Amino acid sequence: MNPITLPPLQGVAVSYGYIASMKTKPGCRDDVVDILLSGVDGLRTVGCDLYVVSVSDTDDVTIWVSEVWQSKEKHDASLQLPETRAAIGKAMPMLTGEFTSQEVTVVGGLGV
Repeated sequence: MNPITLPPLQGVAVSYGYIASMKTKPGCRDDVVDILLSGVDGLRTVGCDLYVVSVSDTDDVTIWVSEVWQSKEKHDASLQLPETRAAIGKAMPMLTGEFTSQEVTVVGGLGV
């Protein structure tokens, strides 16, 4: 099967997207969600256009995070902020170490 090749986007603003999941230890999901949402107020000022934390009613240990940034560089820089590093340090003991991540190019949609 041949991969699909799309033509270059013309006149479309392209953003950096990051989609991740993480598994928490049993009983810790809501605490980790609270930590992930505690710093959202400052994200827009550092280049984040969309930050969505999601959970499932049928899976009580997995959290999904979808992000849209103005650039990969702004996303990477946000990970070095003191408040981000503190939040990561607070959440890590509640996580199992099972993570997934995918970098994507955001080409449009509702809310972006």
